[in-house]
Amino acid sequence: MKHVEIYDTTLRDGAQMEGISFSVSDKVLIARKLDGTGFDYVEGGWPFSNPKDLEFFRIMKDEPLKNARLAAFGMTRRPRVTSGDDSNILALLACGAPVVTIFGKAWDLHVEAALKTTLEENLFMVRDSVSFLAGKGRQVIFDAEHFFDGYADNPEYALKVLEAAAEGGASILVLCDTNGGTLPARITEAVSAVADKHYGLPLGIHTHNDSGLAVANTLLAVEGGATHVQGTVNGFGERCGNADLCSVIPSLALKMKVQTAAKLEALTSLSHYVYEIANIHHDSHQPFVGNSAFAHKGGVHVSAVSRSACTYEHIEPEKVGNKRRILISELSGKSNVLHKAEQMHTNLDDAALKEVMSNLVRLEHDGYQFEGAEASFEILIHKAKGDYRKLFDLEGFRVIIEKRGADNSLITEATIKVRVGEQCVHAVAEGDGPVHALDNALRKALLQFYPSLSNMKLTDFKVRVIDEASGTAAKVRVLVESSDGLSSWGTIGVSENIIQASWLALVDSIAYALLKENIDAGPAAKM
Repeated sequence: MKHVEIYDTTLRDGAQMEGISFSVSDKVLIARKLDGTGFDYVEGGWPFSNPKDLEFFRIMKDEPLKNARLAAFGMTRRPRVTSGDDSNILALLACGAPVVTIFGKAWDLHVEAALKTTLEENLFMVRDSVSFLAGKGRQVIFDAEHFFDGYADNPEYALKVLEAAAEGGASILVLCDTNGGTLPARITEAVSAVADKHYGLPLGIHTHNDSGLAVANTLLAVEGGATHVQGTVNGFGERCGNADLCSVIPSLALKMKVQTAAKLEALTSLSHYVYEIANIHHDSHQPFVGNSAFAHKGGVHVSAVSRSACTYEHIEPEKVGNKRRILISELSGKSNVLHKAEQMHTNLDDAALKEVMSNLVRLEHDGYQFEGAEASFEILIHKAKGDYRKLFDLEGFRVIIEKRGADNSLITEATIKVRVGEQCVHAVAEGDGPVHALDNALRKALLQFYPSLSNMKLTDFKVRVIDEASGTAAKVRVLVESSDGLSSWGTIGVSENIIQASWLALVDSIAYALLKENIDAGPAAKM
């Protein structure tokens, strides 16, 4: 099988994405995760550009990666300066990375307009920089910046730049679509032209996603002969990002039967890990590793998938560490509901199934949405089966918000009255807001009956206005996520009153927590 090297530049090119700022410790954590995932190269940053990257390389020098080779990034020497006197080149050596990736201009427009030098001087800069670094014992990877634009305008010169790098001692020649605007046919044409020159070196590909083609162009380059692929986790990168390695790697391995050292089954975990450290919300619709990548909503789809998964799944989700999800909505058929019941290890007879379907359509019409509130849907199933017990009844609640003190700080207090069996309990609690105060008061009232609730806490709270045209009288949908430290679950409430909607979601959340533990509530409270 053909083998392709994976070169990750999340810590350098990916860090240039708007909204991302990795700390030194963030970079170290991600580097070790990439190393454990089996990537061949991890590019750590540009040591000449900022103190943070210098500190990163200092740490990595003392605790090197176990599998991947660490690369430092920089540019060719400046015009009219020797490599031995160029501060950028010297910083690449000083950082201690065993691999140095330098970029040089392959587009004559950039040479003359950006570098303000001659085409011949640029060729000498490339050859001299590569030769100097290689002579110091470094593996040198040459990134031909703007190669595809340069090849389109002046193919002869773009090829001469590659030739200069090869003569200098580069180990890999990487063709870069730096502006991300090259169409697939042009990628194929240019890669074929380079392959025909027989430089005797492996070819690499580095694409940006400004035309939404980074992954496609990368795969085409591999088809054309490239054996070294550069990209980032989740497609992070400047402007529209880089080629997403979470799509490239499984496409190579599962679609093109190309071998890589990356661990496929670790990709979903890696994707989520990098999102978390970057403090960016996961893209649920991301191919292969997104939460919705193998989610099925339409009844026809679910019915087919239950018989044969390949009817609506292009790969087995487990191969990339993901999983299949069956969604519940007004579009659901009986197959969706039966599948969900099966996951709950329960059975639905015809009458219960009919009631669930009827309630589902009605509630979604009222604004409920169970895709992110599967705990509420599970309660709905138990109610239809007749085996759901209300473990408490609300007698009433009150929420007060007032300003107190010299600093006019807001204080929220909730008073609640609930009945458990024959006992009536009052509880008062404060919180950071009305929902937090209600949650504290409700659990305070119930703890003496259900001590396990002390392990439960709210982890997320979302509010969505359903019918904006109604203004302040619009219905709101509240989604609450809760956790007991071992698992998490989502519940939902809908009302014109945000406090009431929040209360409904809170009640379902606590009811589900108790349902999970199969707690016997004694005599059932009134439904």
